[in-house]
Amino acid sequence: MRESGILMPVASLPGPFGIGTLGKGAYDFVDFLAKAGQHVWQILPLSPTGYGNSPYQSCSAFAVNPCLIDFEPLCKAGLLKKADFMPLYASTVCSKVDYDRVQETHFSVLRKAFEKFSAWYPDDYYHFCYEQGWWLEDYALFMTARGLQHGLCYQQWPQALRDHDAQAIQELYRNHEKEVHFWKFCQYEFFAQWRALKAHANEKGIRILGDVPIYVSPDSADVWAGRKLFWLDEKGRPKEVAGCPPDYFSEDGQLWGNPLYDWKYHEETNYEWWTKRVRFALELYDMVRIDHFRGFDTYYAIPYGASNARKGEWRQGPGMRLWDAVQRAVPGCATNIVAEDLGEMFESVRELLRCTGFPGMRVLQFAFGSGPENEHLPHNYSCNCVAYTGTHDNTTTKDWWRTARAAEKRHAKQYLGLSHEEGELTGLMRGVLQSPAKLAVIPMADWLCLGKQGRINTPGTVSVSNWSWRCEPGMITPALAKRIRIMCARYGRV
Repeated sequence: MRESGILMPVASLPGPFGIGTLGKGAYDFVDFLAKAGQHVWQILPLSPTGYGNSPYQSCSAFAVNPCLIDFEPLCKAGLLKKADFMPLYASTVCSKVDYDRVQETHFSVLRKAFEKFSAWYPDDYYHFCYEQGWWLEDYALFMTARGLQHGLCYQQWPQALRDHDAQAIQELYRNHEKEVHFWKFCQYEFFAQWRALKAHANEKGIRILGDVPIYVSPDSADVWAGRKLFWLDEKGRPKEVAGCPPDYFSEDGQLWGNPLYDWKYHEETNYEWWTKRVRFALELYDMVRIDHFRGFDTYYAIPYGASNARKGEWRQGPGMRLWDAVQRAVPGCATNIVAEDLGEMFESVRELLRCTGFPGMRVLQFAFGSGPENEHLPHNYSCNCVAYTGTHDNTTTKDWWRTARAAEKRHAKQYLGLSHEEGELTGLMRGVLQSPAKLAVIPMADWLCLGKQGRINTPGTVSVSNWSWRCEPGMITPALAKRIRIMCARYGRV
């Protein structure tokens, strides 16, 4: 079955609170997708954002972002009054996310809700805490300690707390139990809202394609509480960090700074942590995109403290040993996983992808810089792939066309038969939709014909514009849904 979907981060949805939430804007977007004949809503990680406001630098591999919680359900539950959040309406409607302001305003409102909630914890809250305790306990303790330490990296905490000493943890919980419960409450409320939204999407025939970052932040509950999982020195600092070598995106490569995994330890535990992570993701979403999939074959290790990624080295990853363990523990998961197989590719990475059976990704913006063997040209797509005009790391296709080299434009015009009458942007989207790929995904900013203002992220940079794009009210219209449906139906995707 040929299908199509739209890439749209939850944070980018229109709405009144300075950031997209799981409220009316999300339900309206699901209804829009259904009217547009789409099958898939692809989102970015729902994780709390970290360094540079990136959802790929989160304080937890499992927690979700409390800033995406909608206030209306809390109001209906009697935990808030309209007056507690109505002042945010007029002051925060904008086309960019101001993360500092959003965190300040959202958490002030959530704390008001928690004050009433904490008077009597309901049974289903305790059930949630028990069910998710294997990650939730450490996350809530980490966030409590971080607050007490004024947001400092855990490496700068007092030694006993930094080293996750059992007595220090007991004292932290005993002295700050209510604060620990606040962080658990935020997760409890998000999960309740998310499950309701996902059920609505599924009822409309929409599957949600989520995202699992391969790495975790060096300042995270995962590293703090699970040092054995990572390649760290005796003080808990990374021996080497993650990134990728110089490429299309950056001449200096990308220095992500995430700690690398101790794959020997993971193998000794039969990859238990990764198995839990994949199972958890497939409970949260219908499908998952595994970020930087090539890192499971060979990964790029950069010396800790390096100023850029030029002097890194390739190391051997776990390969099929990991994915065999995952597929034994989570039967059938292969049909719901997409592998992000972009970047510098070795034949061994392609072989790993073939062995897993996961569909890879093809990106039209990469197609026109070389000859007919380029794997991103649509005639080279297999059915078992997901085709994109661009990803969250690319500029919008309209902006790409504006900045593309003359030779690339010539190639694209000849290859796709682009014309001024049809419009170059429409012709480029057509190239993806008519390809053999079983799933074609177009970023929302492309359907909205946005230029560089619609770009989500510029890899290798830390900028206030990264991760901040929002769709403005009134952009998502019935007329646009009709246009999308007609175009996707033309190529058998409705």
